[in-house]
Parts: sequence; C-alpha cells; structure tokens
Amino acid sequence: MSAVIIQLLAGLLLLYFGAEGLVRFSAALARRLHISPLVIGLTIVAFGTSAPEMIVSLKTAISGQGALAIGNIVGSNIFNILAILGLSSIISPLNAVDFDKMDVLVMLLFSLLLLPFMWTRFKLERWEGFLFVTGYIAYLILLVK
Repeated sequence: MSAVIIQLLAGLLLLYFGAEGLVRFSAALARRLHISPLVIGLTIVAFGTSAPEMIVSLKTAISGQGALAIGNIVGSNIFNILAILGLSSIISPLNAVDFDKMDVLVMLLFSLLLLPFMWTRFKLERWEGFLFVTGYIAYLILLVK
C-alpha cells in the first residue's frame, strides 16, 4: 500500500473520531450550560467546521484570488445545504424542533444581500465585508440572549 493511501486512510480515521468527539462534546456542553443544542450547533460547531474554509478563503483573498475565495464559500454552502443536509436526512430523519424561523430568515437575508454586492463589478468591497461580519456578530448576540 502506498504512503498516500495510508495517509488518506489515517486522515479519514482521524476525521471520524474528531467528528465523534465534536458531537459528544457539543451535546455535553449544551446540557451543562442548559441551552439548546441548536445554539451550540449554530455557534461553536459552525465555527469549528468552517475554520478550514475560512483559512482557505483568507489565503486565496490575500493572494489575489478573490473568485476562488467566493467560489469556496458559495460552493461550500450549496454543498452543505443540498448534499450534506440531504444525505444526513436520508440516513436518519432530522428533527429541527428548536430551529427558529429567525435563523432561516437571517440566512436568507444575508444570502440575498450578497447578490447585489456581487453584481456590482463582481467585487465585494471592504465595507461590504465589514457589514457581513457585523451582521454575524449581531446574529450571535441575538442567538445567545
């Protein structure tokens, strides 16, 4: 077996156990803090699973590959919603009892807000990026209240 195959299998094994640990830790943290697992999923888990995308996007933006950075984020969101959410619900129906309509509205609002920003010369300006980061911080504040 080649070294690349061994590294791939080791990476997949570590990914599996890391995901298992993340799920267990997140559920335990939600119980300990007496908050909804949804809040943990929308904050800590979302940040942890998005960190690699953030690093890739920052690296591509710094190197002047803005289209790659935007493609990474938009493509990842489409993949997460359609493929991962779909596959997960095929394996086991997903229960979203705690899911608030506000969460969907925030996602929809900022997705729609991205459209006009991208249609203006297909460039996301600094102030627009600041608006998105500020929006996320405001959403987090509302979420944990």
